[in-house]
Amino acid sequence: MIGLFELLYKVEKNSGMYLGRQSVSDLFMFLAGYEFARSQINEKLTQKEEDFYDEFQPWLQQKLGVRSVTSWSKLIMLSCHDEKTGFEIFFKILREFQVRNAGILANAQEVQQAFKDGTAKRGSVDDLVADLLG
Repeated sequence: MIGLFELLYKVEKNSGMYLGRQSVSDLFMFLAGYEFARSQINEKLTQKEEDFYDEFQPWLQQKLGVRSVTSWSKLIMLSCHDEKTGFEIFFKILREFQVRNAGILANAQEVQQAFKDGTAKRGSVDDLVADLLG
């Protein structure tokens, strides 16, 4: 079965074929059905797919400053009131979600490499704080 993010790419490019129209609410239901179908055929989600299903809504709630357990599609609709605009906003927000930890990951990789190379700074927590504060 096609992966979640490949499917989302196709839906974004040809929403009429998959959803009938550009609608963030229809997209939400489509993705719920996709997840259910995958579970019925015992096809495991990838780590990135699990991350989307588990973390996207809480991340969006935090991003929007909303304390509600409503679906991510309804959270998006609160800001735009138009299904087509909500559909477009979803894909913009999805891209932000997908790269949200890219800077942290790059920094972690840089630190790991510094340790391997023996060039990482060593010292106390006070030394670290002094370095961070200038």
